[in-house]
Amino acid sequence: MASDLEHKYWYNMKTGAVEHGFESASADRVGPFDTHAEAEHALEKLRENSAKWAEEDAADNR
Repeated sequence: MASDLEHKYWYNMKTGAVEHGFESASADRVGPFDTHAEAEHALEKLRENSAKWAEEDAADNR
């Protein structure tokens, strides 16, 4: 499995760059993503997921 992850794309939160494989420290990157384009939109996806999870938490607490 680790070898599969080496061939995925990652978004580096520190630099804003898309990386292929393990180029930077794990604390600085999010992913994995299947394509370069998906990784480019990582921040949008993170915001979408965060909003979705907040809505779900709010619904659970009603």
